[in-house]
Amino acid sequence: MSPFDIANKEIEELLLDKTIEEIMINGPGRIYLVRGGVATLSENFISVEQIDILIEQLLKNTGRRVDKSHPFVDASLVDGSRIHVVIPDITRKYPAINIRKFPKINLTLEDFVRQGVITEVQAGFLTYATTTGANFIISGSTGAGKTTFLRALLNTHSKHTRIITCEEVFELHLSSLNVVQMQTRDKGLEGTGEITLRDLVKGSLRMRPERLVLGEVRGQEAFELLIALNSGMPGAGTVHANTAKEALSKLIMLPLTGGPNIQKSFVEEVTKNVIDLIIQVEISKEGYRKVSEILPISKKFSLEKYQQFTSVAS
Repeated sequence: MSPFDIANKEIEELLLDKTIEEIMINGPGRIYLVRGGVATLSENFISVEQIDILIEQLLKNTGRRVDKSHPFVDASLVDGSRIHVVIPDITRKYPAINIRKFPKINLTLEDFVRQGVITEVQAGFLTYATTTGANFIISGSTGAGKTTFLRALLNTHSKHTRIITCEEVFELHLSSLNVVQMQTRDKGLEGTGEITLRDLVKGSLRMRPERLVLGEVRGQEAFELLIALNSGMPGAGTVHANTAKEALSKLIMLPLTGGPNIQKSFVEEVTKNVIDLIIQVEISKEGYRKVSEILPISKKFSLEKYQQFTSVAS
């Protein structure tokens, strides 16, 4: 039985197709499907009226809305997929819908070794770093596989490790039994009730996390994350960046948006002390994903030290 309660059976079939990573609807007759990281134009058709109905039906049970006062919306669908909708007059003529699907099976680092995403040495090092409390950030472009790789790293923890996640929309599906997931909330019709990522990070500190996870670092919440990591709490997250060095620059810049009295010198020093690793993931034009760089920031963890340690131990 399908989890989706929508009238458009063609779109429902696309939602159920496990080979499709993302569905992008740009307007009537313009549906693009992403498989293996590559987008192709679909023969499936949807009319303007059907687009409006589809948006209403998909958002029906999410607790989120899209209208003239809220022309953007992010929500989690019943199967765990993420939907993003933008409507006119923000878009030129037609609503734009992106549905990002996530694999139901939790891929492991061993799976990534078999797929050629990482080497065995890298997998061993990242397992060691994660389980011994390294603070790490996964960086890369949209669709590079940051969330999937983050999930694989977090699943190297014991099933009883207490993990608290803060996300705009639920995307992380972890194997830990001691996990609490939280997501943001938009303002209500009265203009109140908004819960931001910054609020979630602040609240998570009272929940005794053994690993604090920020699904995506993109704004003022970066300052709260920095303060948490500086207090000795292991953390992780993702950030959009073209290179690991650009990711580091972004992690230094974003906390400065948290308030007028935040000094860059303080942020730069603390960031370089508390962030242990930046792991850059990339996707080629052909859709091949790989870890292109593991950049040590603090002096606690490095691949070279790990290799020396393991060679002595053996």
